[in-house]
Amino acid sequence: MILIILGVLLWSGAHLFKRLAPDARANLGDKGRGLVAILSILAIVLMVIGYRGASGPVFWERTAPLAGINNLLMLFAFYLFAASGLKTRITSKIKNPQLTAVKVWAFAHLLVNGALEDILLFGGMLAWAVVTVIVLKRSGEQPEPAPAVNTGNEIKAVVGSAGLTIVVMGVHAWLGATPWG
Repeated sequence: MILIILGVLLWSGAHLFKRLAPDARANLGDKGRGLVAILSILAIVLMVIGYRGASGPVFWERTAPLAGINNLLMLFAFYLFAASGLKTRITSKIKNPQLTAVKVWAFAHLLVNGALEDILLFGGMLAWAVVTVIVLKRSGEQPEPAPAVNTGNEIKAVVGSAGLTIVVMGVHAWLGATPWG
């Protein structure tokens, strides 16, 4: 469990560094981006190793209806992430679609995974996304306004999200998790 906690803390620190210590981050210049990337990869490795090796108490079990809700939420999370890059219509309504995608992803996983390690990992990532949104709001930093809606980008986001959802479900099944109810 300690590796999960360290991974979530490292991820959070690496991603919040620019906002919490802007001068120190600015002094690093372009090297700072590489540092954040390396720390992010290390954080993911720690979280994965910690999660795969954990076996904590279970507080709630997966049910078929919750698995279905989880799958729909995951499709939406992938869409939000794709929409962020493609600047689809929803990006004019949601200020931080990538962070919203992380919140949806984490919440969806908490619905169907009720062991302590799930709470630490997905709850920790949910907390990071919430804190990041709060820090961004307080900093006054505004996301770029959404450009005119491009129907082609909407279609790409929807089709890509559906395809990625199927691939991720397959990878989960291959790893021994059952993503469907």
